[in-house]
Amino acid sequence: MFCVRFWLYFNIWLCEQMNNVELLAPAGNFSKLKTALYFGADAAYLGGKEFSLRSFADNFSREELVSAVKYAHALGKKVYVTVNIYAKNADLAPMEDYFSFLQEAGADAALISDPGVLAAAKKCAPGLPVHISTQANITNKYAVKFWREQGASRTVLARELSLAEIAEIHAYVPDIELEAFVHGAMCISYSGRCLLSDYLTGRPSNRGECAQACRWNYSIRKNDDKSDSGWLGLEEDERGAYILNSKDLNMSAHLKEMSEAGVYSFKIEGRMKSEYYLATVINAYRRCIDGGFDGVIERELLTAAHRDYTTAYAFGENHGTVNYADSQAKGDCDYIGNVLGYENGFALIEMRGRFRAGDTLEVLTPTENFGKSFVVGEAYDSKGEPTGDCKRVQEIYRVKCPYALSAGDIVRRRKSHVEQC
Repeated sequence: MFCVRFWLYFNIWLCEQMNNVELLAPAGNFSKLKTALYFGADAAYLGGKEFSLRSFADNFSREELVSAVKYAHALGKKVYVTVNIYAKNADLAPMEDYFSFLQEAGADAALISDPGVLAAAKKCAPGLPVHISTQANITNKYAVKFWREQGASRTVLARELSLAEIAEIHAYVPDIELEAFVHGAMCISYSGRCLLSDYLTGRPSNRGECAQACRWNYSIRKNDDKSDSGWLGLEEDERGAYILNSKDLNMSAHLKEMSEAGVYSFKIEGRMKSEYYLATVINAYRRCIDGGFDGVIERELLTAAHRDYTTAYAFGENHGTVNYADSQAKGDCDYIGNVLGYENGFALIEMRGRFRAGDTLEVLTPTENFGKSFVVGEAYDSKGEPTGDCKRVQEIYRVKCPYALSAGDIVRRRKSHVEQC
C-alpha cells in the first residue's frame, strides 16, 4: 500500500513539475507564429529584419513585430525577439534605437549573445528582460552566474551539456530561468558558433547568413596527386561522406528528466522550417507535456521532415550524433493543406499538396480530432465546380468531411509505405 501511494504522489508531483514549464517555439513569419501558438506553444521566439541570426527567414518588420506582440498577448502568450548577432561598431547606434523600439512594443524579452549588445540593451531599454542566447556557449555554472549578475533573467544552455551538468547549474544558480533545446537540427560546431560557412562561402553564420556547409558531402585526396586515382577512401556511399552532418535532437521521451534537472523552457529549433513541421512538432510536445510520452508521440515525430534522431549529450558523452549516411531529411507524411474553416459539412482547405478523390487524409490538430482520417469524396474548386483532382497550389477547395474541423488545422496524407497510426 505504501508503494502504491508513493508512486501515486510521485506521479502527481511530476505532473505539477511539468505544468510549470514553458514550450517555446520558433516563428519565421506571422503565419508561422499563428501556427505555433495555435498548436500549443506558450511562447514564440522570432527575429526582426535587423540583428537576427536567421537572415534568410522572412522575419518581422517593426510594424509586424508590434502586431505579433499584441496577437500573442491577447492569447496570454509571450514573444521573445532575437538580437543575437555578434555586433560590430557600426551596428551599435541603430541597435540602441532598436532596443528602445522593442521595449515600447512590449516584447517579453530580447535574446542576446554579445556582451556589448547587452550593454546597449541595458542603456536604452532597462525595462526589457534579457535572455542569453545559446550562441554565448554557456557550459558551466560560473558562466550562468556571471550572466545573472549582468541582469539576465534567463540563459539558453549549450546543447553539449548533460542533464547532470544542468542539474548542477540549477542548484548553483537557482534564481535564473534555464532554457534548453529539446528538438530540431543541430550545428556540428560548438552550439552553433561556426566559422566554416564564412571561410568557405563568405557568409558568416554569426551574423545570420549560414550556408550550412556542415550538410555538404566531402572527399579527400592527396596533395600531390590531382588525378582521379588520387581520391582517398572516405566514402560512406556513392555520393560521398557527410562527416560534419549532425543528427536531429529529439528529447520528447525525457522531458520529465529535463524538468527535474531544472530546465524551465523547452525550446524547439526551426525558424526556417515549414508550417507543417512546426504544427507537427509543437503539437507532439504539447501533448507530451500535458499527457506524457507514448508511442503515438514517438510515431508523430516521424511524420515531419527529420534526419535520424539523437539525444545528443543529455546522458553524457555521445559519439552517435553525426549522420554519416546522408544529409537529406525524411518524413512519413505529405503536407496537403491548411484548413481555413468548416461550413455545412465541408472543410475549406487551402491546397499545399495535390490530392484526389479516394485519397485518405489525416487531421493534424490540437483538438480531439487529432489523428482522425477521412476519404476524399465530394469536393469543389474555388469556382464551385465539382472536382476529383485538387491540383492547384493555394486554391481553396471545399471537401466533404465528417468532422467539424477548425481554422488552423492541417490535413496530411500518409506516404504509401507508411501504415496509418
